[in-house]
Amino acid sequence: MTRLPLLTAAIPVLSFIAVVFPLLPATLALGSASTLAVSYGSATVCGIVAEQPTQRILCFRRGQTIFIDPNISFSVISGGRDTFCGIRAGGYTLLCWDFDQNTAAFSRRRLYFNSTVLLENLAVGADQICATVVGAGNATCWRDGNNSIGFSSLQFDSISSGFGFSCGILKGNQSVRCWGRNSSIAALIENGFRNISMSTIVAGGFHACGLNISGGLVCRGNNDFGQLDFPSNSSRGFSELALGERHSCGILLSNRSVVCWGSSDFSVDSIRETSFELISSGSDFVCGLTTSNFSVLCWGPGWSNDSSGLFSLPLPKILPGPCVQSSCRDCGVYPLSQTLCSDSGNVCNRCLVTVSPPFLPIPPPPPSPPPMVVTPSPPPAALRKGLLAFAIVGSVGAVAGICTVVYCLWTGVCFGHKKIHNSVQPTITRAASSNGGTTTSNTNNSPPSRSSTIRRQGSRIMRRQRSGTSSKHADRAEEFSLAELALATNDFSHENKIGEGSFGIVYRGKLSDGREVAIKRGETGPKTKKFQEKESAFDSELAFLSRLNHKHLVRLVGYCEEKDERLLVYEYMKNGALYNHLHDKTNSEKGSSVVNSWKMRIKIALDAARGIEYLHNYAVPPIIHRDIKSSNILLDSNWTARVSDFGLSLMSPGSDLDYRPMKAAGTVGYIDPEYYGLNVLTAKSDVYGLGVVLLELLTGKRAIFKDDEQGGTLVSVVDFAVPAITIGELGKILDPRVGPPQMNEAEAVELVAYTAMHCVRLEGKDRPTMIDIVVNLERALNLCDDSHGNSSSGGISIVSE
Repeated sequence: MTRLPLLTAAIPVLSFIAVVFPLLPATLALGSASTLAVSYGSATVCGIVAEQPTQRILCFRRGQTIFIDPNISFSVISGGRDTFCGIRAGGYTLLCWDFDQNTAAFSRRRLYFNSTVLLENLAVGADQICATVVGAGNATCWRDGNNSIGFSSLQFDSISSGFGFSCGILKGNQSVRCWGRNSSIAALIENGFRNISMSTIVAGGFHACGLNISGGLVCRGNNDFGQLDFPSNSSRGFSELALGERHSCGILLSNRSVVCWGSSDFSVDSIRETSFELISSGSDFVCGLTTSNFSVLCWGPGWSNDSSGLFSLPLPKILPGPCVQSSCRDCGVYPLSQTLCSDSGNVCNRCLVTVSPPFLPIPPPPPSPPPMVVTPSPPPAALRKGLLAFAIVGSVGAVAGICTVVYCLWTGVCFGHKKIHNSVQPTITRAASSNGGTTTSNTNNSPPSRSSTIRRQGSRIMRRQRSGTSSKHADRAEEFSLAELALATNDFSHENKIGEGSFGIVYRGKLSDGREVAIKRGETGPKTKKFQEKESAFDSELAFLSRLNHKHLVRLVGYCEEKDERLLVYEYMKNGALYNHLHDKTNSEKGSSVVNSWKMRIKIALDAARGIEYLHNYAVPPIIHRDIKSSNILLDSNWTARVSDFGLSLMSPGSDLDYRPMKAAGTVGYIDPEYYGLNVLTAKSDVYGLGVVLLELLTGKRAIFKDDEQGGTLVSVVDFAVPAITIGELGKILDPRVGPPQMNEAEAVELVAYTAMHCVRLEGKDRPTMIDIVVNLERALNLCDDSHGNSSSGGISIVSE
């Protein structure tokens, strides 16, 4: 429910007296969002628990109190016939639970997940679930679990759902728009509210009520049982409303008591002296949250055969409003807010504005003062002295600049007679590679070698800095001789081979000073094209890594450039590539006790994501890796993941631009389909590759693998995993070597799965940014660390979602 807006001075002869009441967001009828909700078909009442660190959901049904999984915080909930839904705190997830009429079982499903487009204004009707986007107000609805309606051009302040229809108040003109499967009722209600500017709207069975912008009550729709005939003496005295199928109820402003009208057998005698904060209606009963102790009372013929009966539900204290991370500056913080939210937020009061007669004329504004004429005057003496000092400093700077130019010409630095890799990145127009037939680069031309731009350092001391030079001078790389590196690798023996990179074979080596390193040697061959490709990848990786310094990027130690030989020297990653731990049978036992846990896999994913986030957002200029895959994610001795192999990397054109290299390059199974098909490269291409890696971590499958169930047909892990994640059957595709997620891991694994699903969307604009991905993975890792089990339980929470 949105705050009632101030009536502006549309009529210039009137003024208004605004009265502010410390009221909470209203609980509205069958299908409006609140912290108290009713699923009327099963007589189930649910609320968001107060005074707990986690604002989880607790329900009462058939004499039983049932905690609802997952044990996470929710902001609002709403109930329908046999369904109720909740928006997770933060607005990025919409979960729904279906009731089995024959048992007490709850079946959970996830309708929405998006960490960048957040939801609010939840409304659940008989068969329609709707929500709006935070800020924008665009509405999306799901019917029978299917996403079927989206109003991209309409923006709503609030929405509510009834039996087969929903209504909302449009931003701007405050008019009512209704829609849904029951089109006749929707049209009847919408036409009834025509030309009326509304502040709130509440849907019932086949009718709707609300408060107009002056605080008056308006009801429209079906009136077979008098549900539109509200008491005339209280038409301007309601704060909250709750509508059922044949009745309507409201909380009076005067004393917070409840008044109902409509169905003749609907009595409120038993609660006439009770003060309420919230009310919520089923089809033929009402439940309310009391002001005195935040307990829940229910009454009405649908709750008991005794129409005057009043029942107190055995529920703990329920929140009178959502706990939000806000100072509530508009109308203040609700009393006991910190206690109710367990110091994890505030419950905000709602501002209500009413219009009180008499209407007084607005006095005319005072006459405007005559314009001031400013006469320029000479600058004061202090300013003249300042200008003189500025001129002196400028002269000194000019002399220094001339001296710099003379030194540049004299030493030859300006003409490239030095060879130091520093933080100035040369322009890269293209990078190509060949990786054992798996890394593809469809190009016929390569830029000339940039070796001439990387000149030798005149001083031997500066050129050959051993003993940790790279750590002391992160913007420089050591230069090695070919003989030194051949000695370190036993003349590049086969026994020292540990992998392949973007332009050559990688060997393990040990330098003369004892440092263990990985040495990538470019493939040698007489063909000019092959040499140019090797040269391009070598220059690209040397240029990028010599100026990057991040704990989740493999560090470059040095390089060698002699005749046709091109070698790069990296710090050694003791635990090898992630690919080997996931897919290499010979290494299945090695490190299995470490990598074969969900917490470790999520940590590895987070480490890699942080490295890519650094490339996209903090490197200057930003960098697109172009070949994110599990074999390019290496693990050091502490099992920290680092991104490697920058042979295909390019400078990013910026977040609002795309880049069209000559031909797409990358690895089959990981390459962005949009980039491969349209030749449009953005940072979202790396997001796609990371999404594939996340699916590898979840399923244990290669990016492209043979599916035995389909006769050995080659299948991508994206096509294998995404459909199962979409329909909530994640448990069927998880890597069995890791085992079912534990209680404090299930929600984390779900979060990773839904993040991966969004990463591999076909269009880059629909994928999250690396910042969003890091946030999600951090949240997932924190869930794994939650010793209180504040997440969903085991396989049930995943499979039955």
